[in-house]
Formats: sequence, C-alpha cells, structure tokens
Amino acid sequence: MTETTFTPATPSMPAPANPDPRLPRLAQLPAFNEFMGQGWGIPDRTPPVVAGAAAAAAAHRARLSADFAGQVLVIGAGTAPVRANDTYYDFRPDSDFYWLTGAAIEGAVLVMTPASGGHDAVLYIPAPAYPGEPAFFADAAHGELWVGSAPGFDDWAGALGLAVKPLAGLDDGVTNAARAAGGPALVAGRPDAELVRRHALAADGGLASALSTLRMIKDDWEIAQLREAVDHTVAGFAAVVREIPTAIAGPGERWLQGTFDRHARSHGNGVGYATIVGSGKHAPTLHWVRCDGPVLADELLLLDMGVETNSFYTADVTRTFPASGTFSPVQRQVHDLVEKAHRAGLAAVAPGRAFTDFHQAAMEVIATGLHDWGLLPVSVDEALSPQGQHHRRFLVCGIGHHLGLDVHDCAKSHYEHYQGAQMAAGMVLTVEPGLYFHEHDLMVPPELRGIGVRLEDDILVTPTGSEVLSDALPIDAAGVERWMASR
Repeated sequence: MTETTFTPATPSMPAPANPDPRLPRLAQLPAFNEFMGQGWGIPDRTPPVVAGAAAAAAAHRARLSADFAGQVLVIGAGTAPVRANDTYYDFRPDSDFYWLTGAAIEGAVLVMTPASGGHDAVLYIPAPAYPGEPAFFADAAHGELWVGSAPGFDDWAGALGLAVKPLAGLDDGVTNAARAAGGPALVAGRPDAELVRRHALAADGGLASALSTLRMIKDDWEIAQLREAVDHTVAGFAAVVREIPTAIAGPGERWLQGTFDRHARSHGNGVGYATIVGSGKHAPTLHWVRCDGPVLADELLLLDMGVETNSFYTADVTRTFPASGTFSPVQRQVHDLVEKAHRAGLAAVAPGRAFTDFHQAAMEVIATGLHDWGLLPVSVDEALSPQGQHHRRFLVCGIGHHLGLDVHDCAKSHYEHYQGAQMAAGMVLTVEPGLYFHEHDLMVPPELRGIGVRLEDDILVTPTGSEVLSDALPIDAAGVERWMASR
C-alpha cells in the first residue's frame, strides 16, 4: 500500500525559504504545482448511485419529515475508522444516512430544515480536489489522484435529486436552520463529535429510535434489494459447498470463509457481517468468526453467511451441512429437532401476530425435544416458564431479528416497537433456531458433545402471511444431502 508521504525537494528544485509545515513538501514547490496542474482530461465522474436508491431515499425523507414537523434534523454519514497510522478500514456509510440519501460519501452530513409542507434537505459533502489544486496530489483523502474520479457537487445533486453543498458551509447551514426553527437540531447517524459539541445538537431527541422504527417497514425497492442479497447468498452457499473437499484436504475453515467472501465481493459490496464457518467443535460457538480450524470430514459444518448488495442491504442465512455429504444418525437426530423448531417458527410469522410468537413456537419444540432426550432437569412447562428457561443452556441466543441495511436491523428501536410489537406487512425477519452442544459440556452425553446445528431463513411478512426469501436452500436433512450432491 502506498504511503501518504512525499519526496523531498531535490537540489535542482529548491524548496521555498519558509515552507508551510502543514503541507507535504511537493505541494510547496511552485514549479511542481504548475506542472501537475497541466495536461489532465476529465475522467468519468458519474456518482456511484444504485438504480432506484435516490427515489427511495426521497420517499424515506418524506416519512421522516412527517414525524418531525418543525424540527431541524442532522444525520451524519461517518468516516472510516483508523486501522493503523495513515491506513483505514473500508468506509461504509451509516445506515440511517444511506436510507435518507442513497449515497455513500465519507464525512457527508444531511441537514433537513423545516419548510412549508415538510423539510428542505441539503447534503453537505467534502470538496473534491481536482487538477490545478495542490490537494489534487497532496490530499490522500480527497485528491482525485489518490482516490480516483471524484464526483462534484453538481454531479451528486443530479444523481440524488438533492441540493448538495460544500462541507465547509455546514456550520452556517446548521446555525441558520436552528435559528429559523427556534431550537437546537436533533442528530443521528455518525456526525463529527465536534460538530455536535459546537451546535449543542440533541442526540437524545428520539431521532435515532424513530429512524429505526421507520426502517422496519421495507418498501418495494428495499424488498427487491433484499431479494438480490438472498439470491447471491444462496449462490454463495453453493460455491462454498463445492469447495468442502478442498477445505478438508488442508486449508480448512479459512478456505471456505475466503470462498464466500470472494463471492460476496464479486456479486455485491461484500459480506454483510463476518462470515461464520464452524466445523466440528467450532459449530456450537455462536459467532465463530475466527475460522482458523480444520474442516473435519466426519463432522458437521455450520455456515452462517450473507452477501451485502451495493446498496448495503444484506442477507443472513445459515445452514448446517455434513462435511461428508451424509448425516450420521446422531447428527441427523439433532438436525431433525432443529428443523422441527424452525418450521414451527416459520409458521408463526404473519401480520398481526406478536413479534415474539415465532420465538415462543420454536422454543416450545426445542424444550420438548430436549426433555424427551432426558437433558432437562425439570418439566417442559417449568423450563418454558419465565423463571425456568433451562433449555436455553443449549440455545442461549434469540430466535430471530429484523433484517435490512444492518444484519441486526432497527436495533435502536424501543422495546414497544420491536419485541413488544406486532409483525406487519413489509417487515423482513430472520428465524434461526439451533442447538449447541459444546465439547466440554458434561451435562450432555458424549455422542452429542461438539455438535452444533442452526437453520436460519430470511422471511418477508406479506399482507396475508409470509414468504421465505431463502427457500431455495432446503432445511430437511434428506434435502440438504441431495442439494450437496447436486452441486
């Protein structure tokens, strides 16, 4: 990776007598500046906006505006975190910011000012640095020589249907908007901390929670993005399964993780979360993202994976495969119980039903099965009671969550709008029961230790019921075996 350092002046090209210590050395050489400002054409500066994103974002802003009449709203895109020194992790925009703009612009800030009939929206973005400016080659964050073609204000405005202005004018914009509205602005997303301090922006005004709640109901464009994410994820599962023999031969879990991650990057923005590949004793570990073990031929292989589209919507799907292609009797016994719980959970997803219904339906099946196997010290009713929950030793996580721009979407919503609410058409949820018997759990018989099984599907709540978006992947053991053999 190229460092953001610069060649010092040579004897034939002396530096100015009083160099500006804030600038790289090359930027202070008049002759070099003059030469670097000549002979450049104009690259394609078309903004990278996914088709339909701008129109969807405009509709989202209208929904938000209706809930916050008369209030100034400030939403920040955020910046990439530092990895080390002058290297950064990849930038991904704050999900609320993207939902309202359709753009992924690092450091950008959306300001919505009350106006007749709603709000006027202005997007403030960092100024790009073009040929003729020292920053063109000296600014590693915004110089076009460093970052590639950089759309300008008019380019972004045309693509997004928004007023777009330089970030340098943000302070005046926020000040004027707050003065006109007669109160401080509400803030969400990931704005600069100093901006929040300077303007006393109100982070506790309910904006972040309201955005999470609004995002629960997906529109047609969002549902199409999620369908795309799921379809690419299913194809990714097929790519990974084809590589199981190679992984067994040596490279192990990392080979399968890399296979899916490459697939996700090839068919979308990348993975929606850290890919989980757990073989044998690693399968019961809920978030086994280390993926540094072998793939064992006679053990189960748990794969929890999701492609994130270029619009940042992600799938979240899990299947558990016998690495050999065939379940052993005890592996199938566990898989069958999880499948039964999964089907019970799927059947409980419908509009008007309590969000917790699918959780309770799946847990009842799990508790009953564990009791039948003699693994519970109490009755099924006692285990399912709020004071019991003994079965959760083998299933300590939840059974599902909202899905969308985030893998655990809408997480800032209040309880009464999430777990305490009813399901509604347009929601996209996961259902994901499992059983996790750790190798060092002495409360289970030896033949069960080291077995972990999870089934997870992505489900759209429809006006009359539900649709399993990921149903191209089978959930029954025989179907899983056939599907593996056909890859």
